[in-house]
Amino acid sequence: MPFMKGIAPIRRTKQYLEAGKLIMKPEIRVMTLNFNVDQTSSSGAYEFMKWHLPQLKFKNPALQIVKFKNMTPTPFMQIFFDNGEKVLVDLYGRSRVEIHDHLWNTFCLSEEEQREREQRRLNPANFGSHCNRWCICEVPGQVPCPGFQPLPKSMRGKYRGKTEEELEGS
Repeated sequence: MPFMKGIAPIRRTKQYLEAGKLIMKPEIRVMTLNFNVDQTSSSGAYEFMKWHLPQLKFKNPALQIVKFKNMTPTPFMQIFFDNGEKVLVDLYGRSRVEIHDHLWNTFCLSEEEQREREQRRLNPANFGSHCNRWCICEVPGQVPCPGFQPLPKSMRGKYRGKTEEELEGS
């Protein structure tokens, strides 16, 4: 299989991507990772980028992640929130596990919040942006959206008081 070739094919499997536990808070919009490839103090940031960034991207599709290689004297991570606030995280001399744990404790949803979010998403009665269905019309047996299929005239307010004969004539 050609996609299993390369330096670390395990990072390309769906099982590995789903195993990540870093689910960022919804108010976090952008994360930048600044490191140097050949610097020993940046080795933890480089390893974090190599092993945890694919999982982070998979679990947080709305999060924009930007990597800056060899552009800084010391490694750091910058996190931008939707209200304009930004937080700077120093990564100098940290290992990838320490960086992972720091993100988990500071910027991620707790396991209880993750469970609640997953239950809300999987509940078939819920619909909207964070659920399985966007609209109630996707449920079998419901009236379809008028944008895709016109409603019968008897269900429209314009024709509500009219009889069947009047509807057929118009």
